[in-house]
Amino acid sequence: MPDITPAELKQRQAAGEKPTIIDVREPWENEEGRIEGSQNIPLGTLPDKVADLEDLKEQEIIVHCKGGGRSSTAQAFLNQQGFTRVRNLLGGFQAYQKS
Repeated sequence: MPDITPAELKQRQAAGEKPTIIDVREPWENEEGRIEGSQNIPLGTLPDKVADLEDLKEQEIIVHCKGGGRSSTAQAFLNQQGFTRVRNLLGGFQAYQKS
């Protein structure tokens, strides 16, 4: 799946869509600001939580972090686990805030 831009995500949210968004930042980063509707699963705990996401294997999942690096790693990991529609938020939370 191609990555998603902050503008595209915001447009979809404004249209009432509620995509599955996973924030792979640390809890303290999530407390400083978050994307509405996102769930916080820090990258280091993702392998332990992957079984909880099993029902989402065929659904679109948008992953994000602060700038895009950790979420790119999360995207690759989830793809390896058989998740077929994982998209990385380009520029991460920083770009989302600015858009």
